[in-house]
Amino acid sequence: MKKFKIYLFAALTLSLGVTSCDEEDALRELVEAENPLPSPVTGTPGSYDFSNYVSIGNSLTAGFMDGALYNSGQANSFPALLAQQLSISGVGGGDFNQPDINSENGRSGVNPQGGFFGRFELSLSQLRPVPTVGENVSAFGGDKSALNNFGVPGMTLLQVNDPGLAANGLYARFASDPGTSTVLGDALATNPTFFTYWLGNNDILGYASGGGSNEALISDQTAFQNALASSLTALVQSGARGVVITIPPIVLTPFFRAVPYNSIPVTSEAQRDQLNAGFATFNGLMDQLVLASILTQEQADQRKVTYQVGANPILMTDDALTDLGPVFDGLGLPAGTRAALEPFRQSRPATAADLPTLSAATQLGAQVGGNPQLLIGVTVPAADNLILSESEVRTVVGTSALYNGIIAATVAQINAQVNGALTLVDVQPAFMDLAGVDAQTAAALVNPLQGLVPALDPFLQQFQADAIAAVDGVAGIEVNGVNLSPAFDPNGIMSTDGVHPNPRGHGIVANLIIDALNANGASIPRVNVLALRGVITTD
Repeated sequence: MKKFKIYLFAALTLSLGVTSCDEEDALRELVEAENPLPSPVTGTPGSYDFSNYVSIGNSLTAGFMDGALYNSGQANSFPALLAQQLSISGVGGGDFNQPDINSENGRSGVNPQGGFFGRFELSLSQLRPVPTVGENVSAFGGDKSALNNFGVPGMTLLQVNDPGLAANGLYARFASDPGTSTVLGDALATNPTFFTYWLGNNDILGYASGGGSNEALISDQTAFQNALASSLTALVQSGARGVVITIPPIVLTPFFRAVPYNSIPVTSEAQRDQLNAGFATFNGLMDQLVLASILTQEQADQRKVTYQVGANPILMTDDALTDLGPVFDGLGLPAGTRAALEPFRQSRPATAADLPTLSAATQLGAQVGGNPQLLIGVTVPAADNLILSESEVRTVVGTSALYNGIIAATVAQINAQVNGALTLVDVQPAFMDLAGVDAQTAAALVNPLQGLVPALDPFLQQFQADAIAAVDGVAGIEVNGVNLSPAFDPNGIMSTDGVHPNPRGHGIVANLIIDALNANGASIPRVNVLALRGVITTD
């Protein structure tokens, strides 16, 4: 067709002097029919005013991915992608300015050898994320009064109107007046006409990513509700309309799925026998505690350690277990024997209901104090902060559901006062479908409270119905005929840190918002997800 088109244009040029006007018109019509020009992409805003769009949120909004905030991540944040679509002819969107980080790799941590680690890339040879060379974060040098993206990595919902957030350098670098200004105040100062608001996941994520070891990282329910209501009310009272996004299912992210609970390999019978011999005394002690009515047989069996050739459960610490330290103290054991029992006060082999964190990957099997007999997760229990235990998983799921119920109820309450001011976008069904969970699991994840908070029941039941309708039990999500996986593999939608989406994942989030806006009367072209990059790989 390309050669045909060139030939036609050449023929047209050569025949100008000898053809009639009618012939020229006929030939032009033939050319246009055979080679139609693409129609211009346009849209409409419906009843929305997108002229000044601002985004408020945390790392998900900032474009943080691969363990760092860096140029490419910012450029592919869901607000930046959404703003591109809003700026299409006819939709009415304006400029969208972000507090540029001006760093190719960003900063993910301090390198003990000097300097900084940068964003992570997926090593195809090592089959794991590896860090790049990073740079320290610098202050934002642009016009702070002209910003549109107010995403701050690490920010909780409770901090949206807290001047103390300036202690977070990723806010202080672009805050209008560090120590006095707030994210909400800075956003309102731009006189937004439209906003997206995605906060709440950090109010439970810190607890979850730390293996449930610090309950102080869970935000207070009342404070959460008050901060949400006051900030959304202030935005709506400014005259802006907006989208409020729910907390995604945290425990389905690769951060909690990449490391199997049974990731301890035993490769030979000799290795198995050696390990089992090492735990024979401990297992016998558990039986003695049953005879002494200190433990039930079930509790003793839960703690016993036995290895088989093949994949074995991680030996872990579970602070939900009865602390046997005082019991060990009362047995009158020799000092050396008592000291050897100390790590096992609250230990047990992991089960499929426990979720090792991605952080555990570099710790499991490591020697303690250089002793080859003391191996983390094998002969020494993995620390509490490396594994989200079954009871801690329930805490994360229950708290997330509670927060999401509060978000939905607050949106409904504000809309009852200002009709249509807010649109709730529930991302849970899409992420559950992506993870490949079945209907029963989806229902349990979005509505585990089951009547415990009656005021939230209608909203949680709606979440449950939507999630059940969305899932098919098959991992991945199909986009234009291509199946994208829920992991940080080359065909996945997650970045290498296991928590944040990669650009394709951000494109999917942007399209969920666009779909909700279009359902309310707008006509906004969707993001071409497949045109965006996936995870960055290296040899």
